[in-house]
Amino acid sequence: MLSQTSPQTPPPPYQGLLARYGSLLELPPHTTPITLLEGNTPLIPVPRLAADMGGGFELFVKFEGLNPTGSFKDRGMTAAISEAVGKGVKTVICASTGNTAASAAAYAARAGVRAIVLIPEGKVAAGKLAGAVAYGAQVVQVQGSFDDALSLVVAISQKHPIALVNSLNPYRLEGQKTGAFEICDVLGSAPDWLCLPVGNAGNISAYWMGFKQYDELKNTGLPRVLGVQAAGAAPLVLGHPVEKPETVATAIRIGRPARGEQALQAAEESHGQIIAATDAQILAMQKRLAAEGVWVEPASAAGLAGLAEHIRTGALNPTGKRIVAIVTGHGLKDPDIVTRDLRPTVLPAELGALEETILR
Repeated sequence: MLSQTSPQTPPPPYQGLLARYGSLLELPPHTTPITLLEGNTPLIPVPRLAADMGGGFELFVKFEGLNPTGSFKDRGMTAAISEAVGKGVKTVICASTGNTAASAAAYAARAGVRAIVLIPEGKVAAGKLAGAVAYGAQVVQVQGSFDDALSLVVAISQKHPIALVNSLNPYRLEGQKTGAFEICDVLGSAPDWLCLPVGNAGNISAYWMGFKQYDELKNTGLPRVLGVQAAGAAPLVLGHPVEKPETVATAIRIGRPARGEQALQAAEESHGQIIAATDAQILAMQKRLAAEGVWVEPASAAGLAGLAEHIRTGALNPTGKRIVAIVTGHGLKDPDIVTRDLRPTVLPAELGALEETILR
């Protein structure tokens, strides 16, 4: 039966990150908001996963794969594209392992400007490349690594009136730090630990910026930060660049992180650490997360894979703690990992055959 009480005033519609947090972002006055209503992603409790890791603590995943283009990159891209459009730029460019390309292409399309994306040849998941193409970007494959592609886009943006929207762009980090604001708004304070994947290192740098800013404003406290690289692409763990990074986690297959120094600083200041997880650990965690109803691309599972190993070895005692893991991209961004070995059972269209197969 319908309630007979008077209807409640509906909440105002969500307006995107610049509308919600613009007063906290260091963006120039000429910034013209370009939004796809990004942000406001869920913070999902995963108690069964916490129990698998030994229990005795609270664990949440912030599912950034529910941003408009399926990854956390949209947080920074709304800021970077808004600033670029506001100063009259007609073309934006980025190097990408996939997610940045899709995001830059989408926000450029929203703004009505041209997008050019450079990707390392043969090193980008099809789901991400498809996004960049669908949104109308000009896609250029470089015979080299992501780091080679990044060097090229930096050089051309310095020579021509083309806006670079990689995480070297400071406004990208301004947008991405809003993830920290949202976590504090939901939990009421910062978590004890934050774990997340590390590739080009912009996200870990941005989250630390955001937590520090919110603590100054609202006394929310600061988390310890656990950044996790893939073992085959772990320059911050090894202490030197990796010339030919290799990992199944394509989004973090980066050998020379543009924000590497900032990432190391975030880990040091927070009394955290940057560690590595193997591809096997990352894929196992991707599967385990899917068992919670959260399907992420492989790189997104790296933070939790590292956390699980850190707890298993006794390097981190989680008892009584509240831990948040950032899962950065949706599983549809890189479905080949799941589908390549798919062999569905084939049955005749008969009830008996179905009963024999699923009830035995």
